[in-house]
Amino acid sequence: MPPRKRATISTTSPSYTVPGIKPEVAGEVIALLQDRLNALNDLALTLKHIHWNVVGPHFIAVHQMLDPQVDAVREMVDALAERIATLGGSPVGTPGALVAQRSWDDYSIGRADTNSHLAALDIVYTGVIEAHREAIEKTDEPDPVTQDLLIAQAGQLEQYHWFVRAHLENAAGVLVTEGVKDEKTAAKRGKR
Repeated sequence: MPPRKRATISTTSPSYTVPGIKPEVAGEVIALLQDRLNALNDLALTLKHIHWNVVGPHFIAVHQMLDPQVDAVREMVDALAERIATLGGSPVGTPGALVAQRSWDDYSIGRADTNSHLAALDIVYTGVIEAHREAIEKTDEPDPVTQDLLIAQAGQLEQYHWFVRAHLENAAGVLVTEGVKDEKTAAKRGKR
């Protein structure tokens, strides 16, 4: 098989879009949604990676907690892709495009105990949710339909984040990841 070229996305305005939105505005929303699509595709793969690589005494609880999250995030990806298409864009879901376009590093933890993975996942969820909230703010004026979609997704992501953080919190309500910004440091703190 011949080598493939890296995918690129056109950021130009679509030739048509939904009524009430100008094509150039739709193009901006499409670009924003493509970033969220990339982030959620990455999150789904990361969750599955953790599902396969988690070990330790709480293995089964964490292993089984993650599959519904993977399924829900994949549904979110589909909803974002369909919104991009509805706005007149062409969603890109190829691995090469995701890697080329993302602004974050790959998940950095391999086989590890449950709390190490959950601590690293806390950092991942924080980044995804913060970026989703930024997208919510940016879609307030130009496209409240897209904003509603992002708000619903953020609510679900925040709930999953809470599920993860419940494993990392002590009785006083303090997270072992408090003040941590990177996965490797969080994973080290997660080890108790």
